[in-house]
Amino acid sequence: MNNKEPIVQMRKVRKSFGKIKALDDINLQIYPGRIIGLLGANGAGKSTLLRNIIGLYLQDEGECITFGSDAKKLGPKELAQIGYVHQEGELLDWMTVRQLISYVSAYYQSWNRELEEKYIEDFEISTKVLVGSLSPGQRQRVAILLAIGFEPELLILDEPAAALDPLARAQFLDLLLRIIQTENRTIIISSHILSDVEKVIDHAVIMKEGRILLDSSFDELRERFSQIRISALSKELPEELPFENVVHCKRSDGQAILTVKDCPREIIQEQAKSLDCWVEIETLPLEEIYKIVVS
Repeated sequence: MNNKEPIVQMRKVRKSFGKIKALDDINLQIYPGRIIGLLGANGAGKSTLLRNIIGLYLQDEGECITFGSDAKKLGPKELAQIGYVHQEGELLDWMTVRQLISYVSAYYQSWNRELEEKYIEDFEISTKVLVGSLSPGQRQRVAILLAIGFEPELLILDEPAAALDPLARAQFLDLLLRIIQTENRTIIISSHILSDVEKVIDHAVIMKEGRILLDSSFDELRERFSQIRISALSKELPEELPFENVVHCKRSDGQAILTVKDCPREIIQEQAKSLDCWVEIETLPLEEIYKIVVS
């Protein structure tokens, strides 16, 4: 139970583009102080949902409230609390990087020069070159700086690391963890690189075909799914294994790997006592949990 007011509330939101239902009866509450992973395949509705939150798209039906205001009517006060990075990274190509940073920062009294300079150094950004000459990865680094430099309360990241190399992605994830240390700051990150996302998120929202399939804290999600590795010690494994809620089972000779859902670890251990086997219980990685949820 969260005793804070949500900063985003979506109620029965629907949005279509022609015959395509991009958002289908979306109900979602986003509370301050979280890093939320918005997960789903291309076309699942993730970008549409994010753009609806900030009023770039307007819903056909339902209600979306952001920072207490209808997303259709967000004003300077609300927008000054929101940083947004989309995967295309559209910027003003005719400016130098330094000119662009100066131009954007002039709109925000809260712009953090210390954060700006540290980011430029850590991510090796050349400020003298034209924005139009930057590679996709370099453009994305600049776009991220412009979104975080004024220290927004809500940071929305739509595939922000897609164009970054592995080292830059690792630095970026460390940066997110530093940003979230500020009380009540909230980050929503949409990404298909699930191995990266699971390092930082504390809440997961999984979408498919415009609908939300799962909305859960990451700790609760990890508790719901387990992988059991079994090896026979002195004989073959029995034909019937004493585990409930098995989602998937792979067997070979005297070994088996099972994936179980909604079965607490204590119960798994109790069920395993009847086997004369070596049993190891592991937490499933986010990528495997995602596959189960959307299948």
